[in-house]
Amino acid sequence: MCSGRVDLEFMLRAFSNGQDGVFVGGCKLDECNYITHGNYDALANVHLCRKIMARMGLNPERLRIEFMSGADGGLMADVTNDFTNQVKALGPLKKDTDDLDFKLNAARKLVPYIKLVERERLRIPTKSKEAYEEFFTSDRFDKLFDELVGDQLAVSQMMSLLKEKPLSTGEIAEALDLNPSEIAKYINGSSRQGLVKYDEGAKRYALA
Repeated sequence: MCSGRVDLEFMLRAFSNGQDGVFVGGCKLDECNYITHGNYDALANVHLCRKIMARMGLNPERLRIEFMSGADGGLMADVTNDFTNQVKALGPLKKDTDDLDFKLNAARKLVPYIKLVERERLRIPTKSKEAYEEFFTSDRFDKLFDELVGDQLAVSQMMSLLKEKPLSTGEIAEALDLNPSEIAKYINGSSRQGLVKYDEGAKRYALA
């Protein structure tokens, strides 16, 4: 299977299922058997996923992508052994954060939106390793991610929390490790869309 078929949802789902690490292997860049060069899509997805992981407090080193040919059996063994040792050193997944499940579920709900955003605003015209590395490690990417994905991710996490029970602004901020003023902004936006309401009895916000 082409590594380009390894969807962002697959990576997040693996962590949701309790996997301590995820490894994506693909053919060498610029040596794809297909005109689509799907391994570049895999590289972009891994960069995006690692950024999402970092945002939710999950160590991005738990996700790795490597490119090699069918003749690189020795390299494959070395890389997988190295990654296995790296994941073992990081410890069990649940050690990274106590509230990982709801954050992963919130991120998974956003995958269709993230794929649309990636296609329209984060797609790189030049398929080269250097161009991809330069873009995904740039301040421009960080700014675009915060603008297009970061806020939506925080809102999705907030909605997942409120699905469990009504909460105050401070309680949401503490759970998401965000500033109360940021939460207030997300609540106001969600209220205008009819997604969140203020529960007078509980003195908390709840899903509408």
